[in-house]
Amino acid sequence: MGRMKPRIAVVTLAVCTALAPLSGCGSGDGTAARGPSASSDGPSTAAASRTPALGKGSKDPDDINGDGHRDLVVPVTVGGGGADAPDERVGVVYGSAKGLAPSTRSVLGRGDLGLPAPGKQLLTPNNAVSAADVTTADLDGDGFPDFVTTVQGSMVSDGNISAPHTVPYVTWGGATSKASATPVQLPQSASKLGIRSLVRGDFDGDGHHDLAGLAYNHSSMVVLYGPFSRSGVPARTDTSLPWADGELIADAIDPSGTPRATSLLLHAVNDGEQSGNTLYTARRGSQLSASTRQLRSGNAHAFGDFDGDGRRDVAVGDDGGRNDEPGYETEPAEVDGSLAVYPGDGGAPVTYRLPEAPRSARTDYGPGGYMAADPDGDGRDGILVATYTGATLIDGTRRTTVLRNGPATADGRQIPAKWRHARPVGAADFDGDGKDELILNWGADPRFGFYGERATRWWITDGTTSGDRAAFTTTDFAPRSS
Repeated sequence: MGRMKPRIAVVTLAVCTALAPLSGCGSGDGTAARGPSASSDGPSTAAASRTPALGKGSKDPDDINGDGHRDLVVPVTVGGGGADAPDERVGVVYGSAKGLAPSTRSVLGRGDLGLPAPGKQLLTPNNAVSAADVTTADLDGDGFPDFVTTVQGSMVSDGNISAPHTVPYVTWGGATSKASATPVQLPQSASKLGIRSLVRGDFDGDGHHDLAGLAYNHSSMVVLYGPFSRSGVPARTDTSLPWADGELIADAIDPSGTPRATSLLLHAVNDGEQSGNTLYTARRGSQLSASTRQLRSGNAHAFGDFDGDGRRDVAVGDDGGRNDEPGYETEPAEVDGSLAVYPGDGGAPVTYRLPEAPRSARTDYGPGGYMAADPDGDGRDGILVATYTGATLIDGTRRTTVLRNGPATADGRQIPAKWRHARPVGAADFDGDGKDELILNWGADPRFGFYGERATRWWITDGTTSGDRAAFTTTDFAPRSS
């Protein structure tokens, strides 16, 4: 059997910023985040961290401190980080009128978020929390998004299935908060084992933020509609959608706060090969329907308005990953090296060819995924595609290359040229000028070259130009000790 393709870590643009009780720039260890060290071969780093101000509230789910500016969550690894159980923290870089300000940041551990201790079988450091397990959403509608963290507890069984009890916990934002996080109340059918593949959205378009996940006991998909009470109870719960093995991907909530129904994609499991996708189309005034649309195979996805008609579209395509078993290294011609955009009006998909992959750079894991981005502010999104040399923005017939490179040497060793390119991981309008900045990252750890994990250097670009609005290294964020 071929090796399972590791899940690529994806940057959550849901901003983990200063909840009022976390308004200091804590490290989770009782120490302030360290100031930067000088770097001659990488992006410039920030000055010592400042405490972010708490604003009056915002409708942007990525503006947790409510000051009207988007923020960014980044993973921070303490020390070298173990291979099996890395000691991680959630780093937050806060926004300002001039864009992201790396000198204003927080580094939060499990204790800062009020989360219970990890299950003993997980061998996880007591204060570790992975940014990949955190999303943000304003579940109670107070104008301050909340941290929602997937927490695994002790092993339990439900029928023939045994798994860690997995529940979302909410660390409430705003001016008041409990000392500990609140578990989300799940329906009885899924409560014994919990849920996985948690995503945020507004699945009925009513302006309240919702959550969705897959029941660990295979009973159903679980959709939790907001608003939520401070005791973790959703306004209503839907378990009518069937369970299927895979991962959920949700459309983005509109940062302006304008109600917009966010569709949901179920990406099927795979063994490295490109796998199928099922689209649950969302409509305002009604919950997600069991009536679905089957899309082409592809492990890369992005929601956006790619044709500029005001409707949300979805792009699905080849991320370059391949099964390594004999005879399975290739994909059908209609999948290999292409992506398809499915328009929001339900019309036929439009197919685009991807940049050719250099043979010397190809791996079984591919170069990475897709992101929607509008760096020129014309209201029409392009598709930012990861390549083996950096990123390419596909915007209609235009193609623009965006490159950033890590250093030639890091951690006392030479970095091969094929592993120096940064990967695109997101896009957002951090400075409020109506144009998206692109987010790229890079790491010296071999896990980054293969899977996009353990990134330590970050670039916030000035659109598709060679200039940067901000650049920083998260090694300067890490607390002194774990």
